[in-house]
Amino acid sequence: MAPRLSALVVAHNEEAQLGACLERLRFADEIVVVLDRCTDASRQIAVAAGARLVEGGWPLEGPRRNAGIDACQGDWIVEVDADERVSPALAEEIRATIQQAAPGYFLIPFDNYVGQRLVRYGWGAAWGVSAAPRLFSRGAKRWGSQRVHPALELKGEKRSLRQPMEHYVDTDISDMLRRLDRYTTARAADLRESGNIGSFGANVRRIFSRFWKCYVARKGYREGQYGFLIALMAGLYPILSYLKANLEKPQ
Repeated sequence: MAPRLSALVVAHNEEAQLGACLERLRFADEIVVVLDRCTDASRQIAVAAGARLVEGGWPLEGPRRNAGIDACQGDWIVEVDADERVSPALAEEIRATIQQAAPGYFLIPFDNYVGQRLVRYGWGAAWGVSAAPRLFSRGAKRWGSQRVHPALELKGEKRSLRQPMEHYVDTDISDMLRRLDRYTTARAADLRESGNIGSFGANVRRIFSRFWKCYVARKGYREGQYGFLIALMAGLYPILSYLKANLEKPQ
């Protein structure tokens, strides 16, 4: 029998994006949608798309995603966020790949958009990804318990696909700044819980090292002012997280 494919989407109030995301997942044998404390029309959209629902409330991203993985019944799982789209070419590559693939996982490259502008260079680490292990066999992937960028436990052979996932990461610069605020608040909570928030000096130095890595090493300069903006956000992420952890009281 041909291997079965599950498509997994985790959503919290994603009515603006969810419909378009699910429409691109009809190539899968089943669609599973995790609804985390949704108060908008996300549930109705998922039902209309024929998805199987997992509903509840998870304060941390990792357990929420693991609940979705556990609900999938396919031999292989493709994990997609609501602001991402699987192109027809990527869908075809996924289907062809899993027919003969040994257990393990595949990195899928990302085409990241800011608004309608495709920004290929400069992403990485804490500020956007250029590729991620989104296609995996059952049992090959588990998420950690961190609030932001949870750690991953991966098993089996590592391989890569060629066709990119479309990722509409930010609608505009204001949206990017709001994301920076959310990410650094969550990271600050993780730092406080760890008992090791680092030092002011070390995080000031990381402003420049992170900026250089994104703007020069990852070729963000090829994107002009967008590349500068991405490198700036990457540089500010650690120092803002440190300052929030050190100066603000836990909420």
